[in-house]
Amino acid sequence: MITNKLSIIQFSKYLVSFSLVFCLLQYLLVEQILKEQPYYSTFIIYGFLFVVTLGIYAALLFIHKSFKENTGFAFMGLSLFKMFLSVLFLLPVILYEDEQGNLLLDIFTFFIPYFLYLLFETIFAVRLLQDK
Repeated sequence: MITNKLSIIQFSKYLVSFSLVFCLLQYLLVEQILKEQPYYSTFIIYGFLFVVTLGIYAALLFIHKSFKENTGFAFMGLSLFKMFLSVLFLLPVILYEDEQGNLLLDIFTFFIPYFLYLLFETIFAVRLLQDK
């Protein structure tokens, strides 16, 4: 149990650092340099992805502790759940029909961090799977 708590604390430290660096980079690029205003601010997008990623890893740790052999399947299922949550999160962007809205910008400002977080999750999930 202590190793799981240390793992979630260690994961959280990496996740906070990762999120701060990329969030500030995207904020500076999109909202300060390009002077574009996406539907969701950079901080809301990163906040959403941060919470979902932390929840997924916490669930993976629980599943790994209880059902070690199902950790890989759980990761795939939780990744599918993350995709579903992302579609719900992006639904207002897709339905937003303002001529001044830039759908391409909104899609890129969400999916670039989405895939970065997915890569981050995958790296830690693989480390967890190697712990067998």
